[in-house]
Amino acid sequence: MTDTPGTPADREPALADDQRAHWQRTYQAHPGMYGEQPSTPARYAAEAFAAAGAREVLELGAGHGRDALHLARAGFTVLAADFSPTGLEQLRATAVEQGLADRIRTIVHDVREPLPLPDASVDAVFAHMLLCMALSTGEIEALVAEVRRVLRPGGTFVYTVRHTEDAHYGAGTGHGDDIWEHGGFAVHFFPRELVDRLTEGWHLVDVHPFEEGELPRRLWRITQETPR
Repeated sequence: MTDTPGTPADREPALADDQRAHWQRTYQAHPGMYGEQPSTPARYAAEAFAAAGAREVLELGAGHGRDALHLARAGFTVLAADFSPTGLEQLRATAVEQGLADRIRTIVHDVREPLPLPDASVDAVFAHMLLCMALSTGEIEALVAEVRRVLRPGGTFVYTVRHTEDAHYGAGTGHGDDIWEHGGFAVHFFPRELVDRLTEGWHLVDVHPFEEGELPRRLWRITQETPR
């Protein structure tokens, strides 16, 4: 268990850029690495969005698209965003193969920057483990504010994060700010206090604990809504 030198502020840009390159290499080496089946949170989100009457969905951190494709098959129009052009190329190719190209648009976007969307322009936002990437607490707070900005009144935000009870928390290389790198992947592990802080100004619907993968990873699935 080691800590990298320098302050967190010094390390953030370099770490984020390194992670972008790492994901690019990973998608190139392992096309469709997460398989074709949607994640359990995406299945839940599709039901929650449908119940809320959503039509237009933004997915952040879409990767090669297993969840974006599921949302499109469920009848939503999906804007899939990711900072990996390679992942999105794989998504677009699969969308064409599955006859879903008219339901999915993609955009290369780094969530450290403001979302390139007008205010109140989408009905729902989904992000599976995107918020617990190598983002500082300040960047996470800014991103959630951007999500709120682009959601319409009564819009639904479903996101998942690994938390501080996960087996990998405190293991590997520490970067400060609850960010730990293990096996080349840096993760910001969420304490419950951060989840609660991100609900300020929102209506919190649910914080649901679940596990995923072989470790298993320990996560929360959070559902919150903008005021009507």
